[in-house]
Parts: sequence; C-alpha cells; structure tokens
Amino acid sequence: MGKGVMVFAPLPQLTVMVEQVSDEPELHLHAGGQGLWQARMITALNVPVTFCALLGKGEVGRVLISLFDDEGLELKAVRRHADSGWYVQERRDDERHVVAENPGSPLGRHDGDELYALALAEGLKASICLLSGAADPSLVPPDFYSRLGGDLQRNGTAIAADLAGEHLNALLEAKPAFIKVSDEELADDELADKNDEASIVKAAQLLRDRGAATVVVSRAEKPAIALMDDGAYQVRIPKLTVRDEHGAGDSMTAGVVAVLAQGGDLKDAIRTGAAAGTLNVTQHGLGAGRADAIAELVKLVELEPLESS
Repeated sequence: MGKGVMVFAPLPQLTVMVEQVSDEPELHLHAGGQGLWQARMITALNVPVTFCALLGKGEVGRVLISLFDDEGLELKAVRRHADSGWYVQERRDDERHVVAENPGSPLGRHDGDELYALALAEGLKASICLLSGAADPSLVPPDFYSRLGGDLQRNGTAIAADLAGEHLNALLEAKPAFIKVSDEELADDELADKNDEASIVKAAQLLRDRGAATVVVSRAEKPAIALMDDGAYQVRIPKLTVRDEHGAGDSMTAGVVAVLAQGGDLKDAIRTGAAAGTLNVTQHGLGAGRADAIAELVKLVELEPLESS
C-alpha cells in the first residue's frame, strides 16, 4: 500500500484578492483552485501530499511556482507554453466580487499525455488519489478522469473525487472509494430535488449503484447526507459563526481523504471531513484549518441515521 495522498489538480490558478478591511486596501496573492484548497487542508491535517498539475511558463505560471513553495506539499508539474489561469476578486464586508478572470487554456493532446503519465506515476505511489476539477470543466475532457481513475484503481490505488456532471459520470466507471457532490450539482444534473431529503438519498444511491462506494452530499447550511454500506446518515455539525462559506465542501472532501489515507475508519473520516468544513467557514482563507481545532470539532459531529434508509 502506498503512502500519503496524490492530489490531481489539472489547472490550478493564481488568485488575487483585494480586501478592504480598513482605510487602506490589502492585496493577497495565493495559489488557488479546487485541488489546491483540498491539498492545503490535507496538509494541515499532517498527511503528506503530492500535487500533480499543469502549469504555464508565462508570468502567471512563474508566480504560481513561487507560491507553491509556501504550501508545504510536494509539487510535481508539467510545464507548457500556454499560461495558467487566474482571477481577481474584491472582498468588502465579507462579500466576494469577481473583478476579472481567465480560467486558462484547454488541456492539449501533448501536455495532456504528459500530465496523465505524471499523475499515474505519482498516484501509484499513494495510498489514495483525490481527483479534482478545473475552474472551467470544459477545459479537461471527462474521459481523462475515467482513464486515470480506472488505471489507478485497477492497480491498487483508491480513488476519491469532488466532481459533477459529465466528469463525475466518467469517473464512476473507475469505481471510486469516495465521492462528494453538492445538492446543487445533483439538482443541476436533474438527479434530485435539493429541497427533498428523500430525493437526495435516492440520487446518492444511484451514484452508489453506478460505482461509488461511499457518497456524501453537501447541502450548504443544512446537514450533509452520507450514504454508506450500512445506510444513510445526516451529518450534524456544531454551530459556529460563519465568516466565509466558500470552500467548505472542498475542506470536507479533504478531511475525509486525509483520514482514509491513514487507513482510518470511514465514519471517523466523514466526521473529520465535516469538522474540517465547519472550521473552514469560520475563516477567510480557503482550505484553511488547524489539526488541533479540527480534532476538537470532530468530537461534536454526529452521524444520525435516517429512518428512511
């Protein structure tokens, strides 16, 4: 069995935040994107991460390379001439507003082949691989996930993912050990009514029937729903003051994967994921967290069986 987590993040972005906290604005530069936020939380939980990504050789890509040095993870990157994506946001009164953005260029045939080979090599060394998406899903073909996930799973590496739409459908062919999806995404795919708990459980069961071993459905301010071999559960979390709800789902996914990577119990993994997501919303940073705070919050997370299951 391998060690640690390989996070596959095909197209990370440079994030620029202009924050008005007093009379003077503050400027914050970070590496970003779903995979990076997940990797940051896994690292905060003291689990080693190998981060596989495609980065541009232009100005944005060069800045991203320097920012990765501060993340505490092992970066494995394929470099290409097309530059990396970016976005600029402004935050006032805890509200985010997009000023400008460019998600980057589509995955090409040559750089896609190189990225696949890199992710396969690193994934085969890992205990579990977390496959994340791009800011614009159309930039990465869905079959990339079915091929990579399937090849890793067939050769002994467990797969986890936080994907939706065609990309999730493609990954289900690889029989992932764990997937996280939001009720909004299920509604967008016409799989569930997000206001109907029974409908959400039914949709989660459909995803299990199609290959996923465990499914967690995040529901914003409502308790998440977890569907495992022994039934469906509401995931009840402690009440904390929310500062920024962005990134809670990514932190939840990361918390689950961090525990599974260490051979932990599935229910403990889901409690840890819920605690990580809960802590994340109390802070401004995405994927932000402390292992000691999460460990205390885990004690307050409850898995309540759903009677209908």
